[in-house]
Amino acid sequence: MRYSAKLLSQTITQLCLAKGIDHVVISPGSRNAPLTIGFTEHPSFKNFSIVDERCAAFFALGMAQQLKKPVALVCTSGSALLNYYPAIAEAFYSDIPLVVLSADRPPHLIDLGDGQTIRQENVFSNHILYSANCRVADEELPYNETEINTALHIAINDKGPVHINVPFDEPLYGTVDLASVQPESAAITPSSETITQDLNGLLSQWNSSTRKMILVGVLDPKSIEQQWLDKLAEDESVIVLTETTSNLHHKKFFSCIDQLIAPIENNGLDALQPEILITFGGMIVSKKVKAFLRKLPPKVHWHIDPKKAYDTFFALQEHVKVSPNHFLQNFLARTTVVKSDYQSHWLQVRSHRRERHKEYVQQIPFSDFTAYRQILASLPEACQLQISNSAAIRYAQLFELRPSVKVFCNRGTSGIDGSTSTAIGAAVVVEEQVVFVSGDLSFFYDSNALWNSYIPKNFRIVVVNNGGGGIFRILPGAKDTQHFSDYFETRHDLNASQLCEMFKIGYRSAATSEELQKQLHEFYTPSESPQLLEIFTPYQINDKVLLDYFKFIT
Repeated sequence: MRYSAKLLSQTITQLCLAKGIDHVVISPGSRNAPLTIGFTEHPSFKNFSIVDERCAAFFALGMAQQLKKPVALVCTSGSALLNYYPAIAEAFYSDIPLVVLSADRPPHLIDLGDGQTIRQENVFSNHILYSANCRVADEELPYNETEINTALHIAINDKGPVHINVPFDEPLYGTVDLASVQPESAAITPSSETITQDLNGLLSQWNSSTRKMILVGVLDPKSIEQQWLDKLAEDESVIVLTETTSNLHHKKFFSCIDQLIAPIENNGLDALQPEILITFGGMIVSKKVKAFLRKLPPKVHWHIDPKKAYDTFFALQEHVKVSPNHFLQNFLARTTVVKSDYQSHWLQVRSHRRERHKEYVQQIPFSDFTAYRQILASLPEACQLQISNSAAIRYAQLFELRPSVKVFCNRGTSGIDGSTSTAIGAAVVVEEQVVFVSGDLSFFYDSNALWNSYIPKNFRIVVVNNGGGGIFRILPGAKDTQHFSDYFETRHDLNASQLCEMFKIGYRSAATSEELQKQLHEFYTPSESPQLLEIFTPYQINDKVLLDYFKFIT
């Protein structure tokens, strides 16, 4: 085994390994050669080579999302680093640990006209948990060691992205047989969960309220023990609204939020208004529930999360800094059941909505709506579903999913730019089959994600191609905007067949319900290569079918 001759490279690789950071995504370059040598020459690192830095960062994010530990990113100097930014922002808002290792020129060469040179120090300052700016001289190793330890600790404990900027002078490719440094890996103190609030005060409010709402956003599967979910469901003064990304399931929970809220006339919303609102998890997809709770806010809002709380509904009073499971474990044992018809009333409404939903899907033409219904109904048991943003995640909110399906979506920034790369990164490190469902714009935007030699054979991609950004047709007033089709909807006639041919991915297509059902019947079976199913829907009617849906289920 050989090491880079650069002491800073030896320090970084040894500290990463000591802290269990062993998955590394490397993009090609020269200035980062000392890091590339350090990681690839050591047998304990699992290295991945991704050319496109934007795709590389989302690929790493997908791995970290599943591994629940930091993944390292290595790039050369200059604009290569800036291509990481979309994924860094997503990791920042989604609490996903990434360690960005950017090679740099020495300080005396910055702003002198050298190629591939920009001002890299603190470049992610608005969306990073820590920026460590290493120094190039060997005598600065104690400083560098402290900075690197600090950054890695923060990535691990605080679950988010950190940036370590690493200047190297030339020569860059020298190697040695033995490491010259043995950096001390400072011990990581695990954070403990302690509720600092006076639970008696919270319990007094809870036990005197007859209308309590729990709203759950992005949450990892199995984050909350079933016994606490059952306890909430048994309380007739509580309703639990769960998003597709919450990975929570119970027969008394309200899993299709927009299906419940959208048809309610303004005066009917008063009956749904909670006295107490408790939120768990990450970002909320449903615009309708945000609008409702902002117009008719609860008397009190508590958010349960170890790190942060957003005042999304302008009523936040308490931020309980523990995990939802820890909170419920300590809180529910001391609550009392209050007599109320809050849950039973809305369960009756939900039952009516579901019946109308079943009637509607039997009478509508083939469209985005029917395509998503068929896709989601076809998912294999115990698979992982990765969903792109925009229309795809919003349609997914309208349909029930099997409890065994794990759901993930980049809702930190809700961007369409790296969904495919994230899904592939996730698929590389999990055993279950991963199914990625995407709209056409999101898929074509991130098509370089397929430039990747690591995609598992059982990976499946479903692209709903409505020929543009169909979601803009649904937004109030958008269609009336001048130049709508060119600059908002961005009409196109692209298809994915040639991309699949280039990247050796099996391709199939469907343009009717019958064709789609036939293709889905065979789509998930074992194959010798990843498979893509492209579904062509009629853009002229998609918005009308969706808008008419909410009228019909009323």
